[in-house]
Amino acid sequence: MRILLIGATGTIGRAVAAELSPRHEIVPASRSRAALKVDLADPESIRALYREAGPLDAVICAAGRSRPGALEMLDDAAWSASLANKLMGQINLVRFGMDLLSERGSFTLTGGMLAHDPSPGSVAIATVNAALEGFVRGAALDLPRGLRVNLVSPPWVSETLLARGMDPELGTPVAQIAALYAASLEGGSSGTVFDMP
Repeated sequence: MRILLIGATGTIGRAVAAELSPRHEIVPASRSRAALKVDLADPESIRALYREAGPLDAVICAAGRSRPGALEMLDDAAWSASLANKLMGQINLVRFGMDLLSERGSFTLTGGMLAHDPSPGSVAIATVNAALEGFVRGAALDLPRGLRVNLVSPPWVSETLLARGMDPELGTPVAQIAALYAASLEGGSSGTVFDMP
């Protein structure tokens, strides 16, 4: 399959590319460090990405930003940025790509464990992640031509915790998380949220 991988230069994206590249053609994209660039908060940037990427069988998004902060600290701009980037950016990947992917193609989006296990200061992130879960479940019922859409809900990543000086044992190695993206891509499910058991 020919797969557009958004967020290909990040910690999870690099692991997903390593997992899938022996079996598939990876078309890497990122906000600034890949040949194909995209700003998920800008709908026209997403449309331009699809024009540049060429024919595709699948899209995997391992990117998306939402703002941390306690409820009383998040202003209108913080909420708008979270909703425009990680939520609407990924929704627009499906909206704009559903007529472009090959028949029975797939989308894999990224949410996160804070949808179900929020911590103080994570209200915007938890909101966006929960909304993405609802989107994939609903969109799976409407997609044409046998297209599929799923969501990976990563836990804390061991490598990210280590880079922040935290205990990596509190997270999951990124290679194990990358396997969830492979399961979404290569399996037959749609409307599924993939997380660690």
